[in-house]
Amino acid sequence: MAASARSVLSLPAQDICRIWGRHFDLASKCSCSATAAARSLTAQRLAEKLRTEKQEQKAKEKEVPRDPVQRRVHELIRYTKQLQNVHPNVLSKALKRGILHQDKDLIVINKPYGLPVHGGPGVKSCITDILPILAKMLFGHKAEPLHLCHRLDKETTGVMILARDKEMAHQVQELFKTRAICVGVPMPSAGMIDIPIIEKEVQGQQQHHKMTLAPNYRLENGKTVKVRPNRHAHIAVTQYRVLSSTLTCALLELQPVTGVKHQLRVHLAFGLGCPVLGDHKYSDWNKLAPQKLSVGILKKLGLEQAKTRYLPLHLHAQQLTLPPLGPESEELNLVCKLPRYFLHSLLRLGLEIPEKD
Repeated sequence: MAASARSVLSLPAQDICRIWGRHFDLASKCSCSATAAARSLTAQRLAEKLRTEKQEQKAKEKEVPRDPVQRRVHELIRYTKQLQNVHPNVLSKALKRGILHQDKDLIVINKPYGLPVHGGPGVKSCITDILPILAKMLFGHKAEPLHLCHRLDKETTGVMILARDKEMAHQVQELFKTRAICVGVPMPSAGMIDIPIIEKEVQGQQQHHKMTLAPNYRLENGKTVKVRPNRHAHIAVTQYRVLSSTLTCALLELQPVTGVKHQLRVHLAFGLGCPVLGDHKYSDWNKLAPQKLSVGILKKLGLEQAKTRYLPLHLHAQQLTLPPLGPESEELNLVCKLPRYFLHSLLRLGLEIPEKD
């Protein structure tokens, strides 16, 4: 052993350096490997954590709430998401089965909740995209695409008219009788809102665009002063009537004389100060946030304020009356029943449906 030791010690300095160099190199390699392994382990744990959280979130979404109101809201949200994954042919067949009226000029469908009329960011399926498919299903493979006669918001349900040609689509006027549950009670109980509407950008933490009022008059020192009309504003006229009310909310019948984007929601929220129940966009001008409701309304609906973001828009195109559009046509009166969630909210809020309905 001593000879062996002496032989090592008698090695030239260059060889000793080489040996130490190898040790240093080996040590550095081990250190790098340990660091890489630690990073890999950390990344793996992070991935597993994210995967677990995602699975828990999915399980939470699938979990059906016990409360009947929250259960219906949960079903509506799930149904809305499913609509975006439905094949256009399947969606066209579903709309075909729900046709309320069909003649040589017009087709009237019952628009479901959560189905957008036009495409946009994140929209996979919309009514505009399936109009050619629906036309072929109804009138054969050579049929021209159907035409929209008006528009409804994504969250609005009810009567929607399609025409076979553009001329007929232009003849169809906005003659709807729309039902809405609003937060607050309008004063007076019936009237006409005649205030132009314009689209503006909202400045704040979250910049976005909203439709808002562009009145032709304003108050200055207690006097009414006429202002110059904004050339970008649209004339907007809405008739309204209170059908039933409590201290905190009301059931309204609305008849749009004009057809401006989001007209009914803007006139109710900013004109009457009574936004539509579930309207999370127009209940507050400065921000996009879940609608704030009074303690009384929350208690009646069986909801917590933290859950109001899931409350659907309670706006339904219920009735449409069309005058004769040709020498051989007759007056057309179509009625589309209120959705189940709408009826349930009426019951919980203590609002009554008129007997004639």
